[in-house]
Amino acid sequence: MHTEGIGLTEAEWQVMEVLWERAPLSGREMSEIMAKRMGWNRSTTLTMLRRMEAKGAVAADMGEPKQFRPKIAREDAALRETESFLDRVYHGSVRMMVSAMTEKQALSKTEIDELYAMLRELEEGNNRD
Repeated sequence: MHTEGIGLTEAEWQVMEVLWERAPLSGREMSEIMAKRMGWNRSTTLTMLRRMEAKGAVAADMGEPKQFRPKIAREDAALRETESFLDRVYHGSVRMMVSAMTEKQALSKTEIDELYAMLRELEEGNNRD
């Protein structure tokens, strides 16, 4: 199944964080964790897992007990969310986003150095093409 376009709700992110950290997990294990983290009951957790399985974000191995694991990598989900946010809020403009972020809060010298390093790497990569 193609998982590139899968968007996650806030609640689904909570489930995925657990799975990225600790998968594979049974429904019982997930229910216990989500009860502690989110106050969810077993039914809520299992319903969420079934929905996420249907949309392709989670896979369930058919053993006993059924084991759940993520079908999408955290990095892929984060990139999709970032691209969606950038498109929705800043019309795809990284410049507008960085400008807005730096306008309201001062960056530390370390953060500025990190940004310069990332830009140099990007520039070097573009010059190789």
